[in-house]
Amino acid sequence: MNYFNSIQFAYHWVLWFLLIIPVLIAFYSWKHKSLSSEVVMPSPFSPQNRIGTSYKTILHHAFFGVRMVVLALLIAIIARPQSSVSWKNVTKEGIDIVIALDISSSMLSHDFSPSRVGAAKKVAASFIDSRPEDKIGLVIFSRYALTESPLTTDHSVIKNLFSDIRIDRPSQRPIDDGTAIGDGLATAVNRLNGDNNKSKVIILLTDGVSNTGSVAPLTAAEIAKVFGIRVYTIGVGTMGKAYGPAGIIGDQYTYDYEPVEIDENLLSQIAATTGGKYFRATDNESLQKIYNEIDKMEKSKFEVKSFTERPEEFLPLAEIAAFLLLLELVLKNTLLRTIP
Repeated sequence: MNYFNSIQFAYHWVLWFLLIIPVLIAFYSWKHKSLSSEVVMPSPFSPQNRIGTSYKTILHHAFFGVRMVVLALLIAIIARPQSSVSWKNVTKEGIDIVIALDISSSMLSHDFSPSRVGAAKKVAASFIDSRPEDKIGLVIFSRYALTESPLTTDHSVIKNLFSDIRIDRPSQRPIDDGTAIGDGLATAVNRLNGDNNKSKVIILLTDGVSNTGSVAPLTAAEIAKVFGIRVYTIGVGTMGKAYGPAGIIGDQYTYDYEPVEIDENLLSQIAATTGGKYFRATDNESLQKIYNEIDKMEKSKFEVKSFTERPEEFLPLAEIAAFLLLLELVLKNTLLRTIP
């Protein structure tokens, strides 16, 4: 059944010759009846009539049927039966993405749930899940910048690194407090510079003003532009004041309402320089929408090539026809052999 399910004929018009077969059958039937009517039938008590129709006579009729089947097979072979095998070769070009996350103490502020850094980690994990074809890296920064993970397609590693980030206590901090936006951006650019992918993106998330670092933020942006890297900047923080770290006692942060200060002008300039876009997130929902928008703008590129192969499939039909002809030849020279 699988053979016939995918068969197509190169010369469909040849199949019209199959209409000859019912004509030949009708002629054979008419001729056989004409010959039979000319034969004088014996008495009902004749021994020949009691024996019934000879098996040789039946086989002779069967041979005619075999020839009709062979003729049908030959017509089908001439029509060139072919199987249709199609497939698609899909070449996927993922996007290289580095997430540069601010982990300064102000990211513990509670204008997001459970905090700015907690919301950033959760939304970033969801974003990573939506990018299965992309290589993703992680850079964190505060006073200095640190590469947590180079580009990788093992997204479980990236998500685990995000979940392991702890800055609840001063002693837990992987790097000293501060906000070095330029260093964070430059480190992210360095992670992308060695890769040959044409599509490179940095998502830089911060909640403050650049107040330290060895690389000026706009200089880092110019470097990103040179290497064809788009930078999407996200400023996180509510309008006005937010309940966040105000000081340190022992190994604990003290909390109070502090003014939210985000250098939106700088973040807008960084994005504009690199062909990216600046976003402002004031709560969890708006942060999720921002990542969704970036996800839509930065889709992986697909190059799809279709191939179709049509192998010739006449051999099974030819084998059947040859077998039937051989069977007739053998029977004619054995069981049905006529002695002169």
